[in-house]
Amino acid sequence: MAALLRALRVGRALRGLGGAVATPPATHLECSTLRRGFQSSLLRLQDESKSDRPPAPSSTTYHEHYQAHSSEQDTTAASQGGSAAEPEAEEASRPNTSYQDQSGEQGEEYETEDQLQARILTTALEFVPLHGWSMEAIASGAETLGLSSASTGMFHNGSGDLVLHFIAQCNSQLTEILAEQHKQVQLGHAEPKKTADFLRDAVETRLRMHIPYIETWPQAMSILLLPHNIPDSLKHLSTLVDDIWYYAGDRSTDMNWYTKRAALTGIYNTTELVMVQDSSPDFQDTWNFLDNRIQDVVNMASTAKQVQSTGEAVVQGLMGAAVTLKNLTGMNQRR
Repeated sequence: MAALLRALRVGRALRGLGGAVATPPATHLECSTLRRGFQSSLLRLQDESKSDRPPAPSSTTYHEHYQAHSSEQDTTAASQGGSAAEPEAEEASRPNTSYQDQSGEQGEEYETEDQLQARILTTALEFVPLHGWSMEAIASGAETLGLSSASTGMFHNGSGDLVLHFIAQCNSQLTEILAEQHKQVQLGHAEPKKTADFLRDAVETRLRMHIPYIETWPQAMSILLLPHNIPDSLKHLSTLVDDIWYYAGDRSTDMNWYTKRAALTGIYNTTELVMVQDSSPDFQDTWNFLDNRIQDVVNMASTAKQVQSTGEAVVQGLMGAAVTLKNLTGMNQRR
């Protein structure tokens, strides 16, 4: 419609123009009037054409529209990207459980040098009856575990490490036994033993652990008497005696504490020496000797007798060392 109106206006203007041209100008004033009318018609046509066009967006309005559109796209992309990246961010925020699991598995398989040495020495005990308390037994234990015999280089004390490991293992087993017995008494499942019976049974239980190695035990005792092994040997013996008295119910804090432990130490040493020379069935002579010595400890009443018994215990320990050396030379072998 707008185009049709413009065409009609243009047609009228052209007809007016044509009439003016066809009619000769009468005067100069008429020509000026004609030119002004022509210019006015052209200006009206231009104004009408501009008014009919849609207004062009300004640069400011376009820029704002672009920014709004871009911002909307960024928000949509961020929301989509955020939802996609959310599992990754969540995964990154979680603790590295896979690494912890791997370290846990490694902890189950990995063992320290001390643990490896203990495992080798425990296996080596199977070869003591064949090779004695020696590096050969340790090497056989390592080979049984699939290790090179060169691994014996870890044991700087040689056969001393094997003997001390056996003693520590036996002491630990006895402590577990005594602790379980004490627990049963506390629960009312067993009657408490008299002190003499408890001490006797504890010492016998511990010494019976030597029976599988009794033929080679004099060699082990001689190894313990070597100067560099004496401190560890005394430490294990002291721990053993202290544990026995503790589970026997002794809670003394005076001189009786030292006296009782010194006396029991002497009894243990001398009974051990009797055992390596005992040929009676099931070492019955050894256990009879133990009964008599335990009664001496329990019957201690006066301070003078305690001191005397303590001195006798020390002398018995020294005599035991001398007998052990005789056993090594073959002077006193089990019959």
